[in-house]
Amino acid sequence: MVPEINYWAVILATLSTMIVGSIWYTPKVFGTRWAKLAHVDLNREMTPLAAMMPIIVTVLVSFVSAWVLAGATTIAWHFYGGGYLLAAVGTGVILWAGFTAARFITHDAFEGRPTSLTVMNIAHELVTVLVMSIIIGVWPPAGTV
Repeated sequence: MVPEINYWAVILATLSTMIVGSIWYTPKVFGTRWAKLAHVDLNREMTPLAAMMPIIVTVLVSFVSAWVLAGATTIAWHFYGGGYLLAAVGTGVILWAGFTAARFITHDAFEGRPTSLTVMNIAHELVTVLVMSIIIGVWPPAGTV
């Protein structure tokens, strides 16, 4: 069985990750602190292709994340019932905790990254997943609710 997915919601959720990231990592929000903790030189010279590659990769992996979240939400909604928005937010938080946060914490511990960087990054991922969940949750696939 392939779960029902609203691909318009997936596309909008994908784009939302770019907006959340652009706000989160702006220098006036967390960008300057993140760059310092992650040892990233924000003033480094980059070719146009090198500058575009992280954005292209982000769009592709964000689409995969939104697609998986949409499918998992539909499966959870069919299994548990209730409201689709609640299923989306609950599924998003569970997937974030079980995969994203857990993996970040593990990798960052072995790499010796500062705890504050790990917290900043997993908090960004939580906000990103919550925004995606809300978009997916308020725009369920046709015929499901």
